Amino acid sequence: MAETETQIRDFLGEYSAQIATEFRRARVRLRALFPRGFELVFNNYNALVFAYSPTPKSSQCLLSVARYPKWLTLFFAGGVSLPDPTARLEGSGKAIRSVRLASAQVLDEPDVRALLAAAIARMQKELAAAPALTTVLKGVASKRRARRPPPAKTQVPPASRRARTARGR
Repeated sequence: MAETETQIRDFLGEYSAQIATEFRRARVRLRALFPRGFELVFNNYNALVFAYSPTPKSSQCLLSVARYPKWLTLFFAGGVSLPDPTARLEGSGKAIRSVRLASAQVLDEPDVRALLAAAIARMQKELAAAPALTTVLKGVASKRRARRPPPAKTQVPPASRRARTARGR
């Protein structure tokens, strides 16, 4: 377990300090919702992902949170059928819906809490039978996109016409 947490710390170290901090906060909030089950960790090509499931099978995941270089997204498996009276869910796929998180605090908003509760309720029986929350490293891609956004490009004003003429152009 300590080795897995060390690897997670290293994965988070690939992000800027501010982004890594928000991701840690989101993870703490989600882990509090899952006293039982499995936290599956994927460090794939595009993002670092923490998924929550009553079993160690990826196909059983209820929801996941993915950290991209510039944003954090909460994904709901089967989100297409979740009650969403405030229209927080985004996406048009056959099953998955998501909520873009400006910060981990969005997880505490009442409409997002209601979505989380509805997703968890679907597998309450399976979660109750699961062991205490266990973190499992499921996959690490050998090749990954940069985890930090590229630095902002500085605009270099074009050389003046006179300067170009003076250089013989």
